[in-house]
Amino acid sequence: MLDWSDVDLAVRDAVREFVDKEIRPHVDALESGEMEPYPIIRKLFATFGIADMARESLNKRLARLRDGGESKSSGGGGGMFGDGSGGMGFVVVSELCRVSMGIVTGMGVSLGLTVPTIMGRGTLAQQERWLPDLVTYDKIGAWAITEPDSGSDAFGGMKSYVVRDGDDYILNGQKTFITNGPDADVVVVYAKLDEPGVDKRDRKVLTFVLDRGMDGFVQSQPFRKMGIHSSRTGELFFNNVRLGRDRLLGETEDNSAGDGRASARSNFSAERIGVAAMSLGVIEECLRLSVDYAKTRKLWGQEIGQFQLIQLKLANMEVARMNVRNILFRVIEAAQNGVAISLPEASAIKWYCSQAATDVAMDAVQLFGGNGYMTEYRVEQLARDAKSLMIYAGSNEVQITHVARGLLSD
Repeated sequence: MLDWSDVDLAVRDAVREFVDKEIRPHVDALESGEMEPYPIIRKLFATFGIADMARESLNKRLARLRDGGESKSSGGGGGMFGDGSGGMGFVVVSELCRVSMGIVTGMGVSLGLTVPTIMGRGTLAQQERWLPDLVTYDKIGAWAITEPDSGSDAFGGMKSYVVRDGDDYILNGQKTFITNGPDADVVVVYAKLDEPGVDKRDRKVLTFVLDRGMDGFVQSQPFRKMGIHSSRTGELFFNNVRLGRDRLLGETEDNSAGDGRASARSNFSAERIGVAAMSLGVIEECLRLSVDYAKTRKLWGQEIGQFQLIQLKLANMEVARMNVRNILFRVIEAAQNGVAISLPEASAIKWYCSQAATDVAMDAVQLFGGNGYMTEYRVEQLARDAKSLMIYAGSNEVQITHVARGLLSD
């Protein structure tokens, strides 16, 4: 794949028009928290028929299941928009990230993590129960694995646990840095089974679905963060939350696909690959703003674009744009050919693209000088948002470890 298809370009232009009309004028309100991000995405879905496509795709899937067809999707199936539309989905993501990465973060967790987990591991009844409102974004999903003391050691350091109580389970613990946490209607929660005699690090990880308002389930107020302000992040607290077996995904502890670690790892790859599209949006917007500024800002009687150090920054931005775009094309081609991206490659993609986006954004701030530090010029927002990509979906230090282990295991 050497370039976007005609369909991709048409989608890009249409989404860009929507963004200019519906999002750019409200960026300050989104950044301050005065405006919630969810209604904007619902309007996007209605405008482009995304909700209808997702609903139709889900109905076909559920019909196949009712007729005795496949009972599970393959890992993180379904895609962010429920139709496996690779290129189109990435175009939408990158265009949104040019203006408000936080909107994409919240959407991505709900549609790209919560939905595929329920779709991949849930029974027919569970999919019928939770997916219809989630795939259309009528309800917001969250995906809760990170804890205060675990960080990158997501499984080994996990302290949230469930104990069996007859046919039910009792959940206790805490999750943190949960995207959509304050507002989520449906939450996928990973917790360890209390197994006496088994080392705590090795205990089975089970996956449950919780609904907002359950007894003992508390969702915090949004955190204040450095960037991605339009994505609302918080903590979740579980105090003796009673969960019926119908809330255990698959309704069995002995899932043929493995315990919760397996489903989480499949989502790790999808989440890290998505960073490429998010990075591309940041890079393209920084480059556009920087080129325009270099043509209009004058020092010593000439446009700053005539200075070689400014030209070097612009050239580096363009190389980063080309590299990240080509990586994204590699991902799209792999999906079209049915080739899975391995975890080491997904980690390499996430590591490189997030670093490139952060470097480009910081160079844009520097190119703008004092104006770059001011909110009205927007590059400072892009720099704050880009930095989150180096931590989001697993810190870059962890990605390096995955890449190296992949090489050394061959």
